[in-house]
Amino acid sequence: MRLRPSRTLPTFIAVACLNTACSFDVANPALTPTSAAPDRKDDIDATVQLVRQLAAGRGVVPLDRPQHIRNDLVKLGQALAFDPILSGNKNISCMTCHMPAFATGDGRALSIGEGGAEFGPSRKHPDGTFIARNAPAMFNVGAMKHLFWDGRIQVDVHGAVLTPAGSQVTPAMAQVFEFGPASAIGMFPVTNRAEMRGLGGNELAAINDADLPGIWSALMARLMSIDEYRNMFRAAYPNTRLDDMTFAHASNAIGAFMVEKFTFNDTPWDRFLAGKDNALSRAQLEGAQTFLTLKCSICHTGATFSDDQFHNVAVVQFGPGAGDGLSLRDDFGRMRVTGLASDKYRFRTTPLRNVELTGPYGHDGAIASLRSFIEHYSESDLKLHGFDSNSLEPSLRGTVLASADDILATRDDLLQGVVLTSDLVDKLMAYMSALTDDGARHMQEVVPTKVPSGLTVIPRKP
Repeated sequence: MRLRPSRTLPTFIAVACLNTACSFDVANPALTPTSAAPDRKDDIDATVQLVRQLAAGRGVVPLDRPQHIRNDLVKLGQALAFDPILSGNKNISCMTCHMPAFATGDGRALSIGEGGAEFGPSRKHPDGTFIARNAPAMFNVGAMKHLFWDGRIQVDVHGAVLTPAGSQVTPAMAQVFEFGPASAIGMFPVTNRAEMRGLGGNELAAINDADLPGIWSALMARLMSIDEYRNMFRAAYPNTRLDDMTFAHASNAIGAFMVEKFTFNDTPWDRFLAGKDNALSRAQLEGAQTFLTLKCSICHTGATFSDDQFHNVAVVQFGPGAGDGLSLRDDFGRMRVTGLASDKYRFRTTPLRNVELTGPYGHDGAIASLRSFIEHYSESDLKLHGFDSNSLEPSLRGTVLASADDILATRDDLLQGVVLTSDLVDKLMAYMSALTDDGARHMQEVVPTKVPSGLTVIPRKP
């Protein structure tokens, strides 16, 4: 599919695109998906109505704010999220890799976990150790059905939260979860040695890797040894005895904090959907028409601009990997959860709200800029084969796997034949700017000045 800009997008073609993959006959210029910037009021009014029609047809809907969350629960979750007490050697918190100053990421391709020093892009590890994947943004997690790049925390059709722990998350623990998958988000980084638990030197590291309840119980023992935390747990869960609380209560509080503080739905696009015709600039309006007409909006849909599904978009593999393949440095993505060969190299569709703030992009942060990532979708097979390892930091350049052909064997069919002109990329970039909530640019105030353990908190501005 080779897409070039044209003068108009007839309404009958726009409507037809809503229920198709939007393949166009490039021999007929009347069937191409974009238009020149409208320069008359009647043209603008028509485009406004068309864009709303396209959005409705694609299922791109407003994002609702969560219902009121009790303040004591949010306060507990905030303290826990920023407190290094949850790491084995008490040297890293959940938010070290999800810093408000970096749009709830860390500004790095691959994160550096336990044992690292400094913060954000400057963070280093004395042994050169990396986490296998890029730290995903935490925006709008309450509206998502799958969390983590491989979706290993998810909600089933009955509303039950499924996790890698299986029955180790007991029914009583599951009943604590108030925010779906977001409530379980804190349960697993604390058990991972590279991320938070450490290889040794602490009581958590001495616990067998398979004994997740043992790790969680040890963490609760730490927390309950601190008077301020005991008081905060009582306030957050006034109808539950301290002796009956598990780490599910701590994780649920972390989820409450993230849902409350990292849900943003006041973007120019939201104001446009609410009926404000002039909320978008002309460039953003034209970009919206382009985005909603192309294949982009098939996967990037819904309230978060994610279908909450998994796709192989031909991103290069590098770094330590997840233990897959002959090298053990590959990462098979969703296949690690489902065991299905058809899920090999598939990763969760990235939500696009605030996406201009959340680089680097891809499951391993392979692409630094948003523009470059959009361009990657154009002839992605050539982009993958031609990936320049010099774009990575020096210590990662030698870790790029020669797996392009294997990745392309299961590349998503939607990417077959896609070619984006520079003009189309410009339009898509303009639309991405309409998906940013200004509140997401200034979140340093959610970083507390201190935490109950007395340990060092990440800086608001590294």
